[in-house]
Parts: sequence; C-alpha cells; structure tokens
Amino acid sequence: MRILRRRFLYLAGGAAALPAASRSAWAQSYPTRPVRLIVAYAPGGMTDTIGRLMAQRLSDRFKRQFHVENMPGGGGNIGSGRAARAAADGYTILVNDGTSFVINPILYRNAGYDPDGDFKAIAVPVTTTQVLTVTPSMPAHTVKDLVALIKASPGKYSYASAGVTSPSRFTSELFRTSLGLDLVHVPFNGAGPAITSTIGGHTQIAFGSPASSLAQIREGTLRALAVASRSRLGALPDVLTMKEAGFPEIECDSGIGFFVPTGTPKEIIDSLNREIGAIVALPELKEQLATFGFESSPGTPEQAAIALKEESAKWLNVIRTAAIKAE
Repeated sequence: MRILRRRFLYLAGGAAALPAASRSAWAQSYPTRPVRLIVAYAPGGMTDTIGRLMAQRLSDRFKRQFHVENMPGGGGNIGSGRAARAAADGYTILVNDGTSFVINPILYRNAGYDPDGDFKAIAVPVTTTQVLTVTPSMPAHTVKDLVALIKASPGKYSYASAGVTSPSRFTSELFRTSLGLDLVHVPFNGAGPAITSTIGGHTQIAFGSPASSLAQIREGTLRALAVASRSRLGALPDVLTMKEAGFPEIECDSGIGFFVPTGTPKEIIDSLNREIGAIVALPELKEQLATFGFESSPGTPEQAAIALKEESAKWLNVIRTAAIKAE
C-alpha cells in the first residue's frame, strides 16, 4: 500500500509540474499570433495616440501584429472590463490612462473591474499633461482673462471633458474648485469628441491632452491659454505654464499604462516591459513623443504599480473637494 501511495504521489507531482513547465516554454515563444491592444477610449485622444504608436513598434520588434481595438464608453470602464475578462495569455493588453484606471472603481458602484485584483501592470511608459484651451470666439487671451470672464457670468460657461473620470475632468475640477468658479461640466466618451465640441463653441472651455489638441491649436481652431505641467512643453514653447500664468496650484502630469489580466505569465509581462522600455528610449521616438506633448518614462512593472498608487492618492482629494460622482 505504501509503495502504491508513493507511486501515486510521484505521478501526481509530475502531472502538477508539467503544466508549469509547458506554460513557461509557451511564454518564451510568445507571441505566436496577433495581439490585441484594447484602448478604452475613442480614437483621437492621448490614450489612442500612444496605443497606436506602441502597436506599430511592438509589431516591428516581435514580428507579429499588435493592433488597436477602441472600446470607448463608461469613462473607460467598458474597455477595461472587457480586458479584465480576457484570457490571461498576453494576447489582450489594456491601454488606459493611469488616472481613470485607478479612480473609476472608486467612483463607480460597478466599474466592471478591479485594478488590483484583475490586472498586472506591464509599464507606464509615457506621461503627459493637460492644456487649457478655449474656443477662439471667447474674449479671453490669458488665464486671468478667462477667470474674470467666468466670475462675471456664473453658470454661463461650460467645459468639456474626455469623460467623467478622465484627467481632463479632474484637472478642470481642480481649476474650478481652487478658484471658486461656477462652470457647467459636459462629459464626452473621449478627448476627440470633447475637443470637437469646444472647437464648435458648444462648450467654450476644455482641458485636453496635448495629443488631442495640438493640431487644433496650431490651426487656430482652438486657443491655448496655459499648460498644466511643471515646465513648458517643447511642442508649445510660447504657451505659459499655469504657474507662470499665476495659478501654480493647477498641475497635472498623468501616465498612460499598459496592463494584462492577472494570471498572465511573468515571462510575458517582463518581455513586453523590456520591449516597451526599449521603444520609448529610442531617440527618434522620444522626439516623436515630444511633438505630441509626451515624455518617456520607462520603468519596471513594479515601478509602474507604485506610480499608479501615487496617481490614485493625488486625485482623491480633488474628488472629495469637488464632490465628483459617476454620472
């Protein structure tokens, strides 16, 4: 009986070890088929821009197609929820802005995902800021002009955001609450529609990412008043920072993150992290990122997770002060 028991335990142990060995070998051969990058927002915004830049270069480096699939809606929840339910095999990657990713489950009763339990961070390879813009028909050419205009007509003006829990919303609310302004919020499913609304004058004001607003600023269909970064953007060298404009408390630097479902082999996560880090370190890509108002910030998956926790803590105070709720 003892011999039979020992033989059973030996065979059981071997059977348990086999999937792990096979899984490791399978991870080392990754990818063997196309990889889907779910972008949780509509085309045209900062998340979509980075998703497409990285998909192209990951395709080149891995010799397999990495393609973007836009899934807007719910302030990023639809795309994030879909990615959370995907197989943990490295063939579905979520691309989302770090702010919305960590804040949505706090604001929504049922966001459809848990950022800590459902996902592992690959990297937060780039950061960007927000640009305060107005429709050109607005008689405001400085931030102080705009503040005076809003205070003279409480409730008259509205601002567009890329979503209820987007960095543009949080930065706008920081602007509104810090200065005691009476503004109407109009949320959209992505930065592209929000900027389009402001160009048309349906909403007069928008904080938007450089990626979503630079072309319009250069064309003159939007007027940039200030950037919410610590220093001026190379892409907008003549536009003051909010601090230079007299409002140092208005600051936003947010990251774009890449995530996979929990359970994805660490070998795949590490491989993706290495390649993404190598991509954003390329001089030509750094230059290209700068033209869109991004800065590269390569780091380990562990560093990405820490950065996301810091992002969450930074905006919780704004949420409480502005009494922001998922609408």
